Amino acid sequence: MRIHIQNPHGEKLFPVTEAQVAAALARHPEIGQPDISFADDDAGFDAAIGQAEALLTWTRVVKARFPVGALPGIAPKLKVIACTSAGLDGLAPFGWLPPEVTLLNNRGAHAAKAGEFALMSLLMLASHIPFFGTQQREESWTKRFGSVLAGRTVCIVGLGSIGGTAAKHAKAFGMKVIGVRNSATPHPECHEVVTTAALDQVLPRAEFLLLACPLTPETRGLVDRRRIGLLPAGAKVVNMARGAVWDQDAVCDALEAGALAGVVTDVAVPEPLPPGHRMWRTPGMLVVPHVSSDDPATYNEDTLDILFTNLLAMRAGQPAPNRVDPARGY
Repeated sequence: MRIHIQNPHGEKLFPVTEAQVAAALARHPEIGQPDISFADDDAGFDAAIGQAEALLTWTRVVKARFPVGALPGIAPKLKVIACTSAGLDGLAPFGWLPPEVTLLNNRGAHAAKAGEFALMSLLMLASHIPFFGTQQREESWTKRFGSVLAGRTVCIVGLGSIGGTAAKHAKAFGMKVIGVRNSATPHPECHEVVTTAALDQVLPRAEFLLLACPLTPETRGLVDRRRIGLLPAGAKVVNMARGAVWDQDAVCDALEAGALAGVVTDVAVPEPLPPGHRMWRTPGMLVVPHVSSDDPATYNEDTLDILFTNLLAMRAGQPAPNRVDPARGY
């Protein structure tokens, strides 16, 4: 098999290296010795893509290289496109993707780091750390006492690898965990699971709300102003999904009015937030620049393990675990 790895030009923190690939091949000897090429420029991409059967790259590279109609013409042998991101909403709609090409996401590479970030956010909110950050900037010595997580209710929207790991940590700290996803199938880390259609019924019980769902047409604007109003007074919110999943102006309004007690968000619209944007100065809001889920020490190793696991499954005639369904968007 010919695999091409296209790093973005100038990538400093997460470029996939030959040494990382060699180590991954050693971890997966059953994959054999595929012909693997590397590039970070136009010339390298153009030289490799015509013969490549699998491509590992960033979503922004896919978007730039494969406009509608480009495939299969420029890559007649391409069977697999593997992206280093879990959420591929930036590639929707998927009219550019031929049915014979399997699109893989990177679901699973983020779970460990994102789960710890989720737990950290819940702990920070329980102790009012975003509030105290606002107080520090204002040089105000204002006391507000927090509580332990045990016995508190958290509603987690999205139970994929990130939401599921967050649920595991929350449950270990004694929280009552309500999961929300497309089906009400029980989840081992949740005390209760409801469908997205039942979200309105569980929000009034959500002392903490954690968003970890993919951005799809169904989840865009899911947590709107009306639903924010369904949360109990003093609720706390974590967004690890996408900025377009919630109404961020309504969230800011609720914080300023005191209806919400604190927010931690790893995402925003737009990204990066421009200077002067209200989210920078909304009291009780902690803004993190979309770094919650990527660990430079392990990310590429996990990415390559996921790629090889999927390629081996496809070779054996089994479903690829990370295959993206274009109809669902994840």
